[in-house]
Amino acid sequence: MSNADDSNSADDEFHAFMTVRWPSLMRTAYLLTGSHHDAEDLAQNALARAYSKWDRVRHSDDMAAYVRKIMINVHADGFRRRTVREWFTSRLPETAVADRTAQVEHRGALMDALARLPLRQRSAVVLRYFEDMAPAQIAAALGTRESTVRSQIARGLAVLRDDGVLAALAGRPREPRDHPSDAVALKGMPR
Repeated sequence: MSNADDSNSADDEFHAFMTVRWPSLMRTAYLLTGSHHDAEDLAQNALARAYSKWDRVRHSDDMAAYVRKIMINVHADGFRRRTVREWFTSRLPETAVADRTAQVEHRGALMDALARLPLRQRSAVVLRYFEDMAPAQIAAALGTRESTVRSQIARGLAVLRDDGVLAALAGRPREPRDHPSDAVALKGMPR
């Protein structure tokens, strides 16, 4: 087989992979960025980097995990370089267009809550609960230990549970967590 045939085969394989994985990559990118446009940019950048390393990607144990890891690294690099903080607003300058993901109730509140999580916790929670990845897969994607992933997920979920906005939307009162500082503060309070 000639180099041209091998190159065409690799291009076809990449195209097939990209076509099948695009919806999943977009979902993950959207959950990481909170913006449809930023998610498209992130997914495209990740696929561009994956294409340049396609021989390594296609010979890996899990091509989808390899590309997700590239995407997470691209997002983290962009997050580190960002000098001006972006603020999301509910007021858009253009006419609203019907959102196909509107069936997910309170999506905006969830996205805001996810945006308040630190980057590593957000990545771990998104990969675990939105991509349904096992902690071992997440550890491989994030380049860390499985115990660290479990810890990041637990901390992220604790923050989300304590989020007053999410608690109000779920119809339950926010219950403060018991902290040692709470006990000290309550000692001096009259009964």
